[in-house]
Amino acid sequence: MIVKVDLEVRVLSNMSIYALSPLDGRYLKDTLELGNYFSEWALMKYRVKIEVKWLIFMSKLQCMKEVRCLKDNELIFLKDIVHNFDKKTAQKIKEIEKTTSHDVKAVEYFLKDTLKRTSLNDIMEFIHFGCTSEDINNLAYAMMLKDGIINAWLVKAWELVGEVSKSAIELKECAILARTHGQPASPTTMGKELAVFVSRWKRQLKHIENLEFLGKFSGVTGNFNAQLIAYPEFEWEKIACDFVEGLGIKYNPLTTQIEAHDYMAECFHAIIRFNNILLDFDRDMWSYISMNYFKQRVVEGEVGSSTMPHKVNPIKFEASEANIGLSNAIMGHLADKLPVSRLQRDLSDSSALRNIGTAIGHSYIAVKFAMTGFSKLIINKDQISNELDTAWEVLAEAVQTVMRKCGYEKPYEKLKELTRGRSITEKAMREFINSLELPDEDKKRLMKLTPAQYTGIAGKLAEHARD
Repeated sequence: MIVKVDLEVRVLSNMSIYALSPLDGRYLKDTLELGNYFSEWALMKYRVKIEVKWLIFMSKLQCMKEVRCLKDNELIFLKDIVHNFDKKTAQKIKEIEKTTSHDVKAVEYFLKDTLKRTSLNDIMEFIHFGCTSEDINNLAYAMMLKDGIINAWLVKAWELVGEVSKSAIELKECAILARTHGQPASPTTMGKELAVFVSRWKRQLKHIENLEFLGKFSGVTGNFNAQLIAYPEFEWEKIACDFVEGLGIKYNPLTTQIEAHDYMAECFHAIIRFNNILLDFDRDMWSYISMNYFKQRVVEGEVGSSTMPHKVNPIKFEASEANIGLSNAIMGHLADKLPVSRLQRDLSDSSALRNIGTAIGHSYIAVKFAMTGFSKLIINKDQISNELDTAWEVLAEAVQTVMRKCGYEKPYEKLKELTRGRSITEKAMREFINSLELPDEDKKRLMKLTPAQYTGIAGKLAEHARD
């Protein structure tokens, strides 16, 4: 049986069980905050905001006498249109769009209809003055992307980094057997390994925090054609620059009808790099759990398997990994697609831009899931210690290095013969070291050494997580 859901009910209600995307369905509670920046409602609100701000801006230009100075109550009225923008307001604009078949024109008509019954009706034709729809759209998307990243995505990303950094410091001296190529290798500490991720993430987050979000406001083909005809004496470049940068967006003076979106590609590539480090983190945490280096805190009522009662699965790290893949795929496409357009304008970017929220959303919940998974981990020092105690062969590097220092011939080969492909006991390693003719200090140091002590300066390096 096929259940048919009325489209309007599906769009306007909270029936998330019918959502096509899990971001608006299964994961709705995890992504609600992003609706303030990347939803259709948000796009309409940002468009309204820019149109209103442009009208107010023109009213303050002494050279543009046709747009008179606004009274205090009129300014409050205009600002309240933005401040009080709600679901009903958005629905009014969507109703107008049914007639116009043009989303930005619907915003213009909505504002004119709102103003015509007020004292502002004498200047309502200056709504959208000199603008092409892309002048409004590109600024709306720039503000949405900037606000969404700064106020939501970055907050959550830094929260994850903070939690991992805290654990890096706490576990800085917790020696573990390292794995290179999946095989036992010279020991490290869990804290230092976590600090590596912290350092990598911080580098990318600093790039993201320093991104420039660009905007244009120069008319149909980027040349102020109509504006100059109407007001040939105005310095339109300066006017546009002042308006755009007053919105917190960097002005781009050289464009076609559209802003080229290169800055968006830079933004998405930076988030992809962050995502890839998170993917690396997810897989390492998954591996440490499978090696029993971490236990997972049991949550009452949760089920790990439908048939195996004992299981506590690392599902949050797995879900994070899956969402990273989706985020990277969409962001990669957007970064490739958006900077490419035909001549002065085509509309292929319009549909693509509507998926920015989806790309950010999958990254956002990947971060949240990783953080949830990490919060459930408990270091299993018994397992870690037992494993180190059975891996005396990892001291082969230490022994052959001291032998090199002391002039032994072919020390590497001697240790290779002793240890390659073998599990070496403490007794065997001690006997080998004791048989060597080494200076007393060197021999004493090696005789006291254990796998758990052979971590170099890993504990000190972990302190960089505080930086």
